[in-house]
Amino acid sequence: MKKIYFYLIFFVVLVVGFWIALSSYTTWFDQSRLAKRSTVQPFHFINQDSASFTNADMLGKVCVVEYFFTTCAGICPKMNKNMKDIFEVYKNEHDFLIVSHTCQPEIDSIPLLKAYSRKMNADNKRWVFVTGKKEDLYKMARFSYGVDNPKNAVANVADDFIHTQFFALVDKNGNVRGGVYDGLKKDELEKLKVDIKDLLKEKTTSNFNGVFNN
Repeated sequence: MKKIYFYLIFFVVLVVGFWIALSSYTTWFDQSRLAKRSTVQPFHFINQDSASFTNADMLGKVCVVEYFFTTCAGICPKMNKNMKDIFEVYKNEHDFLIVSHTCQPEIDSIPLLKAYSRKMNADNKRWVFVTGKKEDLYKMARFSYGVDNPKNAVANVADDFIHTQFFALVDKNGNVRGGVYDGLKKDELEKLKVDIKDLLKEKTTSNFNGVFNN
């Protein structure tokens, strides 16, 4: 009888151990090899619906980040045409979000951002347009997302201006991953789509809440 109990306990331990090992392997297998470049720092902006939008709202989502302004007649229309293509591919993914920051908050009012959102036929659950203090927006662009060179900053923020065609990719844990993606180049946009798909497969980590709540 003792042998039966011993073998039964041994079998249970073996099964549990196998299950834990399999779960760990599956989690490892699902992790993308995209390099981490930086971590999203805390921020507080306002979206096109006049609602608060913070780094916590990116919690658990794969986010594509860009900077634009509504009156731009140069690269912005081309960038957002390409962004719309990305939106169409992933708009049904619950864990996907596009975050478009204005780089002209002194001009791009909430109503203008709302009108632009409607123009792009954007679902506000999958694509948000945000504004805030210029210095905060620019700080995020340069020191969190890396879509503009920090050396471009000028002493007087009123004279500062960001005009970049680059997109950034943020994983569910608040890490900026991969490189910067040129929003005007087809090959880099295709690479971005592939990288988004990879990151959507990843699971959040236990450190995520700490990143977004500090």
